[in-house]
Amino acid sequence: MDQRRTELGEFLRTRRARLKPQDVGLPDHGRRRRVPGLRREELSQLAGVSVAYYTRLEQGEAGNVSAEVLESIARALRLTDSEHAHLMHLAKPRQPRRTSVARPQRARPGLLRLLDAITDIPAYVTGRRAEILAWNPMAAALFGDWSRLPPAERNWARMIFLRPEYRELFVDWEQKQIDAVSALRMEAGTHPDDRGLSALVGELSVKNEDFRRLWATHDVKEKQSGVQRLRHPLVGDLTLHYDSYRPAGDTEQCLVTYYAESSGPAEEALRLLASWGVDATRAGDTGSLWVGHVGQAPPSTPSAG
Repeated sequence: MDQRRTELGEFLRTRRARLKPQDVGLPDHGRRRRVPGLRREELSQLAGVSVAYYTRLEQGEAGNVSAEVLESIARALRLTDSEHAHLMHLAKPRQPRRTSVARPQRARPGLLRLLDAITDIPAYVTGRRAEILAWNPMAAALFGDWSRLPPAERNWARMIFLRPEYRELFVDWEQKQIDAVSALRMEAGTHPDDRGLSALVGELSVKNEDFRRLWATHDVKEKQSGVQRLRHPLVGDLTLHYDSYRPAGDTEQCLVTYYAESSGPAEEALRLLASWGVDATRAGDTGSLWVGHVGQAPPSTPSAG
């Protein structure tokens, strides 16, 4: 069976399971329901498609699905914008797989120039599969000196699920895990034949129970901005805002920046990290990413390979 159709069926089932009759204006007669969420019959009624056809969709047995049917199902399931986009990617007709030589990702020159110009706040460039392609010294001071890691390990998903020190860094740990998995799931729908992504998901599923549990939820999300609470080993607790910027027409790389509210404690903490220079990451634990010489961290040369 086509893996994408299987993923489509699983995604539809998980979205249906989270809805209750009262969520969509259907009567709930108080009887014990044998399935979580809406029944297939109820979802089919809301979407205006036959129960038999919708059942085939969830079982991965339907052929190409029209845009009109997908839109009706998306409305019935109350999908978010990210979930709607994910549904459309999963429902695309399968294209013949093109063989290509896997090449290391490298940050775009324009993004590197921007990164070089950013000196007073943490910033980095990400690529496919949550890979970190380049960063400035402030990012190393805040998140750890990634130059100490092999290129293959400079990856947000790997660091969150395989490096224990990040559990201590992120205050909202469960949410950070959810965000990382949701972004990977979104990318898996966009690039279903990405062997590197499949290998990463397989490895994390084997090595980390939390990843395995969250991957099974089929949640998808693309966060472009938000708030991150951190517990830094040197400057303590700080709350930062972050924004992501993508070059026009580029769906794979983006520049991420973190900044503090003016005249607040977090802004002072960032000033301290910047002023300490080469001492900024001396945390005393030789196994920590916060041990090293931040002032010597390459601002734009690291790549994923």
